[in-house]
Amino acid sequence: MWNEPPEEVALDFAREWVEFPDPADPEHVVRADLTWLTSAWTCIFGRGCAGVVEGRPDDGCCSHGAFFTDEDDLHRVTAAVADLADEDWQLAAVGRGAWTEEDSADDAEEGVRSLRTRVVDGACVFLNRPGFAGGTGCALHRMALREGLHPVTTKPDVCWQLPIRREQEHVERPDGTRVLVSTVGEFDRRGWGPGGHDLHWWCTGSPAAHVAPEPLVDTYAAELTTLLGGPAYAELRRLAQLRLDQGLVAPHPASPRPVPVELHRRRPGS
Repeated sequence: MWNEPPEEVALDFAREWVEFPDPADPEHVVRADLTWLTSAWTCIFGRGCAGVVEGRPDDGCCSHGAFFTDEDDLHRVTAAVADLADEDWQLAAVGRGAWTEEDSADDAEEGVRSLRTRVVDGACVFLNRPGFAGGTGCALHRMALREGLHPVTTKPDVCWQLPIRREQEHVERPDGTRVLVSTVGEFDRRGWGPGGHDLHWWCTGSPAAHVAPEPLVDTYAAELTTLLGGPAYAELRRLAQLRLDQGLVAPHPASPRPVPVELHRRRPGS
């Protein structure tokens, strides 16, 4: 019998947000959830992760395959798959000829967004299972680390962005000006849609995953830079550091108290 999954906090609680203009683009505004980005969350795959499907903790969040956001996402992953060696990919013999599949749901989107990585024996075709000589986990992630690359260059967008959720919309202001607003925050259960409430366990709201010594804004620097651009990320980090120094950030209830994270200061220009 499987043990109960680690506890999770409630979905709704006080959060602190910051909104600022992109230093490199006056028509781009960033809205960021500082409560989430200064939390102690870290991925605990293989270190206590209970998985999103009951009885399959070794899958982590890879049980349902990954959907592609657009053509660029699909093309980038296709190029990475071509470079995968058998030492990286346990299911290479099964997946090389067919590693994507169409979503069969009635409400599936059309085009590229209806494609996902193929599910084989209950999990993503790129998930190396326990017992594989190269170790468990994502084959695309493993290859990136072996080649000295960051996984943002090899994995599907949804995979490397988790647990960050970015939403973008053009907003017309009262004076008639128009800006692009990028909102970055926690990809909690609701980020999965209605089915998210049925997941066996989800890590972002669980104290078991809030064990990092540094805040998410630092540990996910590469991902946030890719999502927002370098100047916007630098300003986000500066504001996060300022708010932490002032003790003004509403803490994430899943993070330990007092929150032990530390945002290490950077020298000018670093």
